[in-house]
Parts: sequence; structure tokens; C-alpha cells
Amino acid sequence: MEDKRILYVSSEVVPYLAENEVSLQSYEMPKMINDLGGQIRIFMPRYGNINERRHQLHEVIRLSGMNLVVNDMDMPLIIKVASIPKERIQVYFIDNDEYFKRKATFSDEEGVLYPDNDERAIFFAKGVVETVKKLNWVPDVIHVHGWMAALLPLYLKHYYKDEGIFAETKIITSVYEHGFEGELDTNLLDKILFDAITKEAVGLIEKPNYENLMKLSVMHSDAVVSGSETLSPTLTKFIESSNKPFLPFGTKENMKETYPSFIKNQVL
Repeated sequence: MEDKRILYVSSEVVPYLAENEVSLQSYEMPKMINDLGGQIRIFMPRYGNINERRHQLHEVIRLSGMNLVVNDMDMPLIIKVASIPKERIQVYFIDNDEYFKRKATFSDEEGVLYPDNDERAIFFAKGVVETVKKLNWVPDVIHVHGWMAALLPLYLKHYYKDEGIFAETKIITSVYEHGFEGELDTNLLDKILFDAITKEAVGLIEKPNYENLMKLSVMHSDAVVSGSETLSPTLTKFIESSNKPFLPFGTKENMKETYPSFIKNQVL
């Protein structure tokens, strides 16, 4: 993995948010590759419950200031950066006051999903790509974790298909058992179609629930990793039928060997 560039794009990452399957693997996998000499960067949303002072986030003025269009609205992009202590891994935070200032991640204090989670996911996907373009840092692999990042493969393969810098980039999606209950906004499909992405490419999320969002991510990825020991039968069947390179779930110690080998021999 020496000098391979791996970009991790995740809904959640420790130590910035609480530990769960997504946030832990979004830290452990980059650390594995970093320890092997790979070049690592991580992107995640800058939720309002991330303590900027404690984690020493600071805005990167040269990367901020762009407006991204989401459903015909101009939304300012703010980029912040921090480093994971002791690991020498840079984490970039996609921020916008309208979408991410609230003091929680995906739902309110009653546990109800934020009604604009779909737009937040679109903004996050576009924000990651636009920032990587500005950095002029071309990843060999983009590894997606968590449902807030699940629209990125779709946007890379369609909305940004003419961007030459991603021509050789491979996309991996990690699929997890737990996502969210219910559905995102039913107009998500129309908001994506607004970006001149064909209905054929995105028809899977006419019903925008967690499983369909993950199926969409798998459909537009080059390889799949199981982030959970068990997945639902329908997700498992969809992954199997995709015939894409697949890495089964493994323990942290087991993945230290199988994960780099998977990237090197089956993805690249």
C-alpha cells in the first residue's frame, strides 16, 4: 500500500463522534493503510455536536467560499480541517450553517429524522468532490462508510463523470446492518434528477429507505465490504447479484491482513 492514496468518506468517525460500527471502522481502516505507508485523508460532515475547540478544527479559507447547488438553492460550502492525534491523518469537515449547525447528527431530540437529511447527503457528496478537486489530490480509491455518504458513488459516476481526475479512481462501499428507520424525503429522487442524473441510474430510491440507499451505493461502486457481521437477506442477495469484488466482515485483527490485500489484489 506504499504511497497509495485512499480517501475515506464517512457519516461518522471517532474520535469526533461516539463509537459505533461506522465510526470505529471509519477510523480503524484508515489507520491500517496509514501504518502501511499509504496516503490517507478522511472526509465527514461537521455536525454541530462536534466540539471544535477540543478537536482543534479550523477553517481552511482557500477551500471554503464556494456555493453548491442543491435542489436549485445556492448553499455555501465551508471546509474545516483537523488531525487525528498521534496518527498524522488529516480529517476534512464539510460544513454549512443551514445543514450542519444543529446540535445532533441525523435526528432531533425526539428521534425523528431531520426532514432535510436527503439534501444534507447531496450537499455532502458534492462538497467532498469539489474539495478534492481544489486540493488536486487524486485518490486511487474512495472508500464510503455510512448512509450520509451513500450518494457519493452515484454522483461520481454520473454528475462528475466528465471530471478527468477521477477517471482511474475505484470506489468501495462498506455496508452496515444498522442505518435509519423510515424514509428520507420522498422528493429525494426529484432532487437528484434536477442534477441531470438519469432516472435509470437512480430509480432504486423511489422509496428512499436505508436499504435502497445502500443498494444505490453498491450499484455505483466497484467493490463492497461488509461492515457488519450480519446484513439483511435482501441486502445480502443484492450484493451477491452485483458480482462485485466482496470482502466479508472480519475482526479488527483479521482485517489488518485481509483489507489491504483486498484493495491491492481485487480493487486496484
